Amino acid sequence: LFCFLSEVNFISCQSLPMFVILAFCWVYIRKFQSRQESEVVSTITAICALAIALITSALLPVDIFLVSFMKHPNGTYKEWAANNETRGQIEDTVLYGYYTLYSIILFCVFLWIPFVYFYYEERDDDNVNKCSVRINVMDFTSLLLQNYCFIVFRAFVPLEAPPGQNSTQWEKVQYLFEELGSSHGLPALSFSISTLTLIGMLAVITYTAYGMSVLPLNLIKGTRSVAYERLENTEDIDDVEHQIEKLKTKCKDGRPLSSRDRNNLQELEGKLQVLQRRGRHLEIAERNCCTKVGSALRPFKILLGIFFILVALLFTVALFISNLDKALHSAGISSGFIVFGTNLTNPLNELLLALQPVFPLDYILITVITMYFVVTSMAGIRNMGIWFFWIRLYKIRPKKTRPQALLFLCMILLLIVLHTSYMIYSLAPQYVMYGSQKYLMPSAGPTSGNATFGTTRICDADAPEDQCTVTRSYLFLHKFWFFSTIYYFGNWAFIVAFLIGLVVSCCRGKKSVIEGEVEADDSDLSDDEYVH
Repeated sequence: LFCFLSEVNFISCQSLPMFVILAFCWVYIRKFQSRQESEVVSTITAICALAIALITSALLPVDIFLVSFMKHPNGTYKEWAANNETRGQIEDTVLYGYYTLYSIILFCVFLWIPFVYFYYEERDDDNVNKCSVRINVMDFTSLLLQNYCFIVFRAFVPLEAPPGQNSTQWEKVQYLFEELGSSHGLPALSFSISTLTLIGMLAVITYTAYGMSVLPLNLIKGTRSVAYERLENTEDIDDVEHQIEKLKTKCKDGRPLSSRDRNNLQELEGKLQVLQRRGRHLEIAERNCCTKVGSALRPFKILLGIFFILVALLFTVALFISNLDKALHSAGISSGFIVFGTNLTNPLNELLLALQPVFPLDYILITVITMYFVVTSMAGIRNMGIWFFWIRLYKIRPKKTRPQALLFLCMILLLIVLHTSYMIYSLAPQYVMYGSQKYLMPSAGPTSGNATFGTTRICDADAPEDQCTVTRSYLFLHKFWFFSTIYYFGNWAFIVAFLIGLVVSCCRGKKSVIEGEVEADDSDLSDDEYVH
């Protein structure tokens, strides 16, 4: 938006945020990536997928800004937007942006990420040669590729047969390409995207809801004292060594240990190795400058955590009021619980409307809200790990995360971004639908010459159709009523999941300063990156 409004070179200005996004994605992936199992293709794939997720999340604020930028504060269209054809071109540009990025997400979810994932899984098998790896990867991805091709062809193949059954093959191909440029396939493409959005809804309920509670509470509670942890770890080491020595005394006279004692001795020796690694990590953390800086910034973290929890509660209240409004004033399940306008006072929607006169506070706030969902989703995945129902597949740990886990993380974020637009629409329905647009309601009194007098009103569902432009995002969200119905019940599930996550996060104690760095299944070689 700054590039659009400023007088600096537009192309040069555009390259700056892209560079910032790629730099952030590279730092984030490298922070969690395992140094022992890092691989170029999976790293590039994860960075690109994460960048696509962040870029796609920025579409909604841009969409709202463009429809709002067409009009003056008094409700009249600006000169360059007075023509319907010009407005249509801008709307089509945004629409094509949605279709392009959403199609890239489809490609990533169905083909690119699964292919890299299966390739890395097969390559880990030492008994399989390279030729067999490629064959097995193609076999594994064939099903997903078939699904992807089905969606693409279902989206773009003409819904009606070409006129004239005796037409030549060239005429049929020409007719197919003509239909590609028409809108016949757009509802089908929207249907395929909405189907993926349902999966994103499940990810939002699981990860985003938990991240909204665990992120601020972790900031408020902080971490345990390094000195206290070292003292506690030293006591545990002494206790385990004493138990090992006690077991070894049983075989001093030459008698062999029983199978039970051997198992206990093996478990105690493994536990001792873990405790010794913890001691080395705690010693490094105590000398680390980041730990000292984090202690100095403790008051700032507490304030930031309080701010985040207040924002999370505001979102929950706004979502509850929006769902209650739909339950009371919509036509029910058959209409997808769609409500035109707001009948109950929604605090977040009112806040965005109140910030409209002070440009560009409302656009900054909607951008912050979008980024907040992305950040809390990443925090939820970071703390929970990757789950398939009740089975934990991978953990997300600093410098210890496997490439497959990072690929899963980026795929989940891509799906979450698809559902983010509906979540924000539920939080502020009127603003997401019309932005900061206003329209001029002509007065019933006499007019003076060619001048028209009237009152300026904020665009809502009662506004004339030619006076207010609906965002492309809103049209995307309400193409199919049954998806809207599922999203409605998903919002209730999100509220319940957030409250449960809030209770769980409150009951948990402080995290260790080396949380996730030491696990029982780690090798001693994994400590080299911390020592050096």
